[in-house]
Amino acid sequence: MISNVPVIVYLTFFAAVTFSLLMFYFANRKNGKFIFGVVLWGFLQSILAISGFYRNTTTVPPRIVLLLFPLVFIIILSLFSIRMQMWLGSLNLKQLTYLHSARIPVELVLYWLFTAGYVPELLTFEGRNFDILAGISALIVALIAFRKNHINKPLLWGWNILSIVLLTNVLINAIFSVPTVFQQFGFEQPNIAVLNFPFILLPGIIVPLVLISNIAGFVILRSHQSGAAPL
Repeated sequence: MISNVPVIVYLTFFAAVTFSLLMFYFANRKNGKFIFGVVLWGFLQSILAISGFYRNTTTVPPRIVLLLFPLVFIIILSLFSIRMQMWLGSLNLKQLTYLHSARIPVELVLYWLFTAGYVPELLTFEGRNFDILAGISALIVALIAFRKNHINKPLLWGWNILSIVLLTNVLINAIFSVPTVFQQFGFEQPNIAVLNFPFILLPGIIVPLVLISNIAGFVILRSHQSGAAPL
């Protein structure tokens, strides 16, 4: 763990991780196999972070690239695997929408980490990161879009597009502010928090679950338009 960070930061972050896992578990009809795999991956990344593996930022390619493999893998499977698309289409979109509210405590944690000197300002809502809007609006959209006899599909389409745009924005800024040979931003205060436990779980667990939730939203909405899948 890194120093000079209040306990509330760790508690808030672990709450966000736990909430994300639980919401995806319920969205996946309480099938725990996928969540078990995610937790196992997070445990492995935690061990690597604690050992100092990611703090060596001079390697080429940077070791942090290892954390991007699940994201790339998810995108490729979502585009080309029929089995993956069928699984995504079976998830509960309402639960997935609520999952995005985990982005609220994540943004608070990033702000606290900025004030402690572990991430650049551009990764906070005072900089270029507007991801907190997706978190706040997720609660509103989930309440409005899912009524007993009516699903507001245009709202869900629009919100999921906005959500993934905001996620892409913060991902790009976060990746290129890590102190590696590819760093482009945040030279005065680089993004070093994600190289350490427990914040390695942000790209290790939370971001993949949020990305899957967004992609699943598109798959479910497209399937629902053709009458092939329930919401």
